[in-house]
Amino acid sequence: MKIHRHLVEQVIAAVHEIFSSRRPADKVLERYLKTQKKWGARDRRFFAESCYEIVRHWRYLWVASGLPPGEFLDADALTPKSVWRLWAFYENERTGQTPQWAETEGLRFQKTPRESLPRAVRESIPDWLDELGAKEFGAEWDSLLSALNKPADVFLRVNRLKGDPGKAVRELAADEVDAESVPGLPDALRLPVRKNVFITKAFRAGLFEVQDAASQTVAPMLKPEPGLRVVDACAGAGGKTLHLAALMKNKGRILSLDIHEWKLDQLRERARRGGVDIVETRVIESSKTIKRLEASFDRVLLDVPCSGLGVLRRNPDTKWKLAPAEIDRLRALQSELLASYSKMLKPGGFLVYATCSLLPDENERQVKAFLASPAGARWTLEEEQHHRPDREGFDGFYAARLRLS
Repeated sequence: MKIHRHLVEQVIAAVHEIFSSRRPADKVLERYLKTQKKWGARDRRFFAESCYEIVRHWRYLWVASGLPPGEFLDADALTPKSVWRLWAFYENERTGQTPQWAETEGLRFQKTPRESLPRAVRESIPDWLDELGAKEFGAEWDSLLSALNKPADVFLRVNRLKGDPGKAVRELAADEVDAESVPGLPDALRLPVRKNVFITKAFRAGLFEVQDAASQTVAPMLKPEPGLRVVDACAGAGGKTLHLAALMKNKGRILSLDIHEWKLDQLRERARRGGVDIVETRVIESSKTIKRLEASFDRVLLDVPCSGLGVLRRNPDTKWKLAPAEIDRLRALQSELLASYSKMLKPGGFLVYATCSLLPDENERQVKAFLASPAGARWTLEEEQHHRPDREGFDGFYAARLRLS
């Protein structure tokens, strides 16, 4: 593929913005792609893949390209010149060539075997995260890190309110998108080749949602049934809300809560497309919102805010913006939410606590602490699930189902 300078300039600008503005990478790329109406599918793929791979391997590329090792997250060192140099090394390593433009002409790189570099550098993570991972996962940390640095597969969840997986496969094939079933997950499809599924007729008809395979295991753990009253207490844009609605055959009531109105706006749009009409959305304005709902629901889904370390394959910029203090803040918030939001459940009902983290402190230790507290006296742990990219190939996810007596 011939590389056009204009395309690379956009890569340089986007990467620079991701690190200088600290805005989420997916939002930065989405804005760039929207402005480039003339780009074809190949250009869009080159742009997105280049940006994500550079962000994913940022520390390694910074050091290996000859930039000062200790300055890879230094705002003063983040200049267009340094990003151009880093990109030139990335492109040379990817293709064996570097275009001779003004910014890259004459650049020479001393090749250092990647395996000879310290683990935190070769796997491109901050030192504190490497130390934490080694402590928590021991000998498994190397394989887990390697898996987290590989791009994630695209998984779809077929909307049973609109059809079955066979219908989805046929309709996607009509739009030249190949999809295959996923063993053990009846509603899941995997794309062997990444394609833009959002322009397909099947997507516009609400036949599927894009949702990782591990995420698709969470809603069934809640044992949803038609006619129940269910609350998705940290609903976000509603991926699990919609899965619950399909499992409930669009019968009953689901209340989807979140602190962000814009996320609930997305949920309502997705629900309309998916033919879901049992969902009510509500913004959490204060603790009073939760207090008014005590003992009101048969099921509670608590997919809490977390570090997101289980989904680094999809959001590689997270590792550069996260810090130990933020994980401590999230742990305290998770504990608070589990203690307060669990009060919305009726006796005899189920609560599922879930995160997209890998850390025991956010997962099983959080649940264990809740059960050992006065608030957890009437609760029983029924099931736990751990998913890791180095095992199943899915995102890192944790979920626990608790029963209230």
